[in-house]
Amino acid sequence: MAKGQFPIQKLQSIQTPFYYYDAEVLRQTLRAINDEASRHEGFVVHYAVKANANPKVLRYIREAGLGADCVSGGEIGASLKAGFPASKIVFAGVGKSDWEINLGLDSDIFCFNVESIPELEVINSLAAAKGKVARVAFRLNPNVGAHTHANITTGLAENKFGIAMRDMEDVIAEADRLANVKFVGLHFHIGSQILDMGDFEALCNRVNDLQDQLESHRIRVEHINVGGGLGIDYAHPNRVPIPDFKAYFDTYAKKLKLRPGQTLHFELGRAVVGQCGTLITRTLYIKKGTVKQFAIVDAGFTDLIRPALYQAYHKIENITSEEPLEAYDVVGPICESTDVFAKQTDLNRTRRGDLLAIRSAGAYGEIMASQYNCRQLPKGYISDEL
Repeated sequence: MAKGQFPIQKLQSIQTPFYYYDAEVLRQTLRAINDEASRHEGFVVHYAVKANANPKVLRYIREAGLGADCVSGGEIGASLKAGFPASKIVFAGVGKSDWEINLGLDSDIFCFNVESIPELEVINSLAAAKGKVARVAFRLNPNVGAHTHANITTGLAENKFGIAMRDMEDVIAEADRLANVKFVGLHFHIGSQILDMGDFEALCNRVNDLQDQLESHRIRVEHINVGGGLGIDYAHPNRVPIPDFKAYFDTYAKKLKLRPGQTLHFELGRAVVGQCGTLITRTLYIKKGTVKQFAIVDAGFTDLIRPALYQAYHKIENITSEEPLEAYDVVGPICESTDVFAKQTDLNRTRRGDLLAIRSAGAYGEIMASQYNCRQLPKGYISDEL
C-alpha cells in the first residue's frame, strides 16, 4: 500500500489516533497463504489471534478458511464470535486457567497445546468432570535458537514455554495413563519475526529426529504443529507487502519428513496481518531543539508499544505533505521518555495537523494497546467500510 493509496480525505475526518486496515492487502495475503499451502498435502494453517483480534479483521481471515490459534479464553470467545468453527480452534498458552480450559472443553475445540504435566493433569480432571476426552498436543522446546529479538525467542531449552525434550516420552506415557486426555500431536514454536529460512530448517531437522525417536518406541504422532514465526519486511511495506510464503511452506515440504496420513499445522500471525495495518496519527506540534526537531503526535506507546518494548522499527510517512524531506524525532504525548516512535527519520516537511502513517502495524499494534495515562483505546477501521 503505497503512500498515495491512502484515502486521505476519508482519513482526515476520523478522530486520531486510529488503526487503518487495508482490506485488499489482507485479501492478497490470505490468497497467497492459501495458494502456497494448498500445494502441499496435509498442510493446515491457523491464524494466531494474539497478533490482532479486531472483529473485522477476524472475519476476513475466517472467510478465507484459516483456523484459529488462541492463547486465552478471551481469544477463544472472539474466534467463536467471528465464526471460526470450534473444530479449527487450538488453545495454547503456558498458564491456562480452569474457566478457560472449561470453555475449550464445552466448545469441543480441536486441541489443547499442553505445556507441562501439571497442566495435563488439570485438563484431565476437568474433562473427567464433564465426561469428555480432551485432545492434547505437547509443546516441546526443540532448543533451536531463532535469529530474532531476544524477547520473542521461545524455543530454547530453558524457557517458560513448553516441555523439555528429555521429558517428551515421560509426558506421552503420562497421557496414556490418563483416561480423559488423548495424545494427538506435538507442538513447536521457536520465535517470531524470523526471516532466515535456515531457522525453520533447523526446526525440521529436530522434528525429524524426534519422530524417529518416538517411532523406535512405537509411538505414532497424528499431527505436527510447527507454530508460526515468519516475519515481514518492516523497512519496505510498499515494495514487499506480502511475505515469502512460497519459501516458507516449501522449506517445510522439503525438509520435514511427514509420515503417511500426518497433518502439518502452522500458526501464522504477524505474516497474515502485519502489512495490512497502519497507525494513523495527527501531528500536534513541531518543536525545534538545539540540533534536532521533534514531530509531537497524538499517538503514543499506549497505541503502539512495539518501538518502546522491542526497539522495533516502523516506517513512518507523512501522507499529507509532498514538501522536501527533513529529519524528525517522532514522539508521542505519554509522560515517559521511551514514548518515541523514531529518531532522526526523514519525513516530508511536517506541520501541525499533518497525518503521519506508522506502517506495518497490523500485528501487535491495536491488540497491545493500553489505557495508561487514562487514554482512550484506539479504534480500528477497515478500508471496505469507509
